[in-house]
Amino acid sequence: MTPKIGTHVVIEPGAIIGEGCVLGHNVIVHTDVQLGKGVRVGDNTVLGKSPFRSVMSATTTSQPTETPLIVGDDCIIGAGCILYTGTTLGDHTFLGDQATVREHCSIGRMTVIGKGATVENGTYVGHRVKIETGAYITAFSVIEDDCFIAPEVTFTNDRFLGRTEERKQHFKGPTLKRGARIGANATILPGITIGEDTLVGAGSVVTKDLEPRYLYMGVPAKKIREVPEDQLIEAQKQ
Repeated sequence: MTPKIGTHVVIEPGAIIGEGCVLGHNVIVHTDVQLGKGVRVGDNTVLGKSPFRSVMSATTTSQPTETPLIVGDDCIIGAGCILYTGTTLGDHTFLGDQATVREHCSIGRMTVIGKGATVENGTYVGHRVKIETGAYITAFSVIEDDCFIAPEVTFTNDRFLGRTEERKQHFKGPTLKRGARIGANATILPGITIGEDTLVGAGSVVTKDLEPRYLYMGVPAKKIREVPEDQLIEAQKQ
C-alpha cells in the first residue's frame, strides 16, 4: 500500500517510509530514518532530529549518532512530537501529542508515552509500559516491562547537584523493575532501584531502594504493606 503524505512534508534522502504509512501535514523526516509498515504520524512532528548541545550541557553530546531513528510497524506518533536519531521504537508503540523521545533510547513493543511526556537520552523502556501525560523520565533511566508511570512523575539523575566536572561520572537515573507502578507527582531520586511489582503512592519522594511487592508512600516514602496478590503481574496474566 502506497504511503499517504500530507502537505509540506519534508523527507530527506535516505529515509525509508514503509508500506501503508500515513504522514500528516508539515512532518519532517530526516536522513536515514526508518519507518516500518503502517506507521501513522501526526501533523508538525519531527523524526530523526539530531541533538543540539549547549555549552553548559552535562549529559548531551553533539556528536552524530551511528544509528538512525528506527520506528517499528504500526506505531502511532501524535502531533507535534520530536523523536531523535539513534532511538528505536518497537512495534505498536503509541506516542501522545507533543511527546519527546531523545537520542539513544530504546522503547519496547506496545508501550505508551503520553501527551507531553519526555524520555531523555540513553534511557531503556521495556514492553507494554505506560508513561502518562507530562511525566519526565531523566537520562540514563531503566524501565522494565509492564511498568506504569502516572502523570507528572519526575525521575532525577544527579544526586549531588554539584558544580564540578566529577559529578558527571555519577549521573544515573532510576531503575524500575518489572511491573513497578508509580503514582502521580511522585519524585524518584537518582540511582534508585524500585523492586518488581512495587507500588509507590502519589506525591511520594523515593530516597532509597524499595523492596519488591510492597506499597510505599510518603515523604520520604516508607513501607506500608504488601501489594495484594491479585494486583501482581502474574495474577493479571492468568
